[in-house]
Amino acid sequence: MNKILVGYHRFFVFLLLTRVSLTSSLPHTHNVHVDSDTTRILNQEQGDVHRIHCSRERSRIAWKIIQEYLTPVVEKEKYNISRKCRLHPENDIYRDQEQHKSHIDINEWQCGYCKKTFYEEKHLDQHFDNRHSNLLNLNESQCLADVCGALHCDHDINSRSKKSKCNPAAAARNKHLCETLADSCFPVNTGPVASRLHEFFLHQFCDAHSCAGIGKPFARGRRKKKNGFYIAASIFLVTLLLFYYLYIYLYRRGLKRETQMLKRISQAGRKKKPS
Repeated sequence: MNKILVGYHRFFVFLLLTRVSLTSSLPHTHNVHVDSDTTRILNQEQGDVHRIHCSRERSRIAWKIIQEYLTPVVEKEKYNISRKCRLHPENDIYRDQEQHKSHIDINEWQCGYCKKTFYEEKHLDQHFDNRHSNLLNLNESQCLADVCGALHCDHDINSRSKKSKCNPAAAARNKHLCETLADSCFPVNTGPVASRLHEFFLHQFCDAHSCAGIGKPFARGRRKKKNGFYIAASIFLVTLLLFYYLYIYLYRRGLKRETQMLKRISQAGRKKKPS
């Protein structure tokens, strides 16, 4: 009988200890689950910051085209592009970072945020993505590369290579996007200046979106580039010519003075001779 009681007692103690053990282990399991979820959320947030589906290179090309083929005419007309226009500088998601680039030397690029230097621009772009992506205005800015089709970015990239076969569907899509940009950036009902710029935009960008080969991209021309080397060379040559003519002038003036002095000496010698 005593053996039976001892057996029941041991079994009861075993059940009690097992329950306490399970109860104490539950909070620990819950904490691990929360930590793993938190880590996963943080990773997702960090991934969203760095995972920007916008080509920096094509955005840069689009900005270059705008500056060369559109901005000069807009500035000449003294027209202010609306913030609603996708071509507005503040709508370029990379504009602030691009303005914080300094091309110090041929193989030296500097970050305007932290002053670090890099050998190539692509390394500086990677630095922006890794270290300064939190400065991008993801809420209001847009991807300028999305309008590359309308602005003929591929034509600018492949201007020296063999032309690819025209795709009618792509041409129609790009033409529609181009005309939408013209309507939103230069509404014809806002005045004669906007109407002129609207027509200019259509001829400069939109008419070439055709497989018929009627128009060419950038038909109205581009801003003339000011090459610093040629400007410096011109200044140097002008300065050199000035020094050359100055030297010739002084040299001839010196010869003239020497000739006059020789004449005076010869005349003085003649006067001293006895008659």
